[in-house]
Amino acid sequence: MNKTKKIDLMLASLAGLIIIIGFLVFSSASMGLLSRSGANYTTVLLKQGVIEIIGLILLFFIAMKIPYKIWQHYATPLFILALIATALVFVPQIGFSTKGGTRWIDLGFTTVQPSEFLKLGTVIFLAAYYTKIKQHVTGFARGFLPLIAVLAVTGAIILKQPDNGTFMVIFCAAIAIFVAAGGRWFHLFIMAVICVISVGALAAYRPYVKDRINTFINPTQDTLGSSYHLRQSLIAVGSGQLAGRGFGQSVQKFNYLPEPMGDSIFSVFSEDFGFIGSSLLIILYLIFALRGLRVSDRVPDQFGRLLGIGIIILIVSQSYINISALIGVIPLTGVPLVFISQGGTALIMALIEAGILLSISKYSVT
Repeated sequence: MNKTKKIDLMLASLAGLIIIIGFLVFSSASMGLLSRSGANYTTVLLKQGVIEIIGLILLFFIAMKIPYKIWQHYATPLFILALIATALVFVPQIGFSTKGGTRWIDLGFTTVQPSEFLKLGTVIFLAAYYTKIKQHVTGFARGFLPLIAVLAVTGAIILKQPDNGTFMVIFCAAIAIFVAAGGRWFHLFIMAVICVISVGALAAYRPYVKDRINTFINPTQDTLGSSYHLRQSLIAVGSGQLAGRGFGQSVQKFNYLPEPMGDSIFSVFSEDFGFIGSSLLIILYLIFALRGLRVSDRVPDQFGRLLGIGIIILIVSQSYINISALIGVIPLTGVPLVFISQGGTALIMALIEAGILLSISKYSVT
């Protein structure tokens, strides 16, 4: 079998197109800052551009220079370091809290969100582990219990922050890797039962989780409280109608829509470009996912295949979780839209993940 020596151009083009669309949408969403005190439109836009440039440099460096198999050799230490870094948010004078969450490490000149490292670290670790024990993946002790252990450890740290959305993304990627490695469906049934019990426990002990579930069931209740975010998002999406108000013409981003540059940026996009534009963006993510899965499936070795599948699910599941929450299909979760929402650790890590995926594509059998 021959390997290609070039990255998959279609996959790279799809990622590039979404990134370009993302910057344009971000520039529209940033206009909402003009009506909010203490914000500077040019500074925010410039910062996003710099972060994207840094991320793209890392993307192309990883895609062109670093063979993806290197990650297999460092899977365990990377996972452990990511766990430690994520746990550091709870250390006084190191962790940074805002808006009810303790999810960042304060470096003085900036903040980072270590759970973004943990997402990729978990995928690399599970891909390496199931490659190593591929003959035993259907077993309970060596196949299923390690998955439970990994999810329990990551969940304990991330849900404590709390960051339910990030854990949902890790969960989706972990399950995808387990299934692709040949895990038993009966074990997935057990996992489903555990999930139902866990969600019930979270709703019972964390009032905001219960509020989000109630808001999902009845979006019209408490429209100035727990349902406010979803209501304003639905107004923005509905206001776009078929073709949208036009680029930069979104109204909801001015004072009404929470986090217009972050978690709610899809709502701004929908108001600007309407049903047609929103559908095209959703389709772009879908095509990106299908191309990524195709590339991953044609890699000769198990680790490359599982790693590629895990990264694709990380990127696309997070994107669809974000979109679904903003249109009321699932409860609000608070995860950014990949390649599009306001930059920082999440954007740079997404571009690094795309770089690894492109590195994998170089070895895909044609």
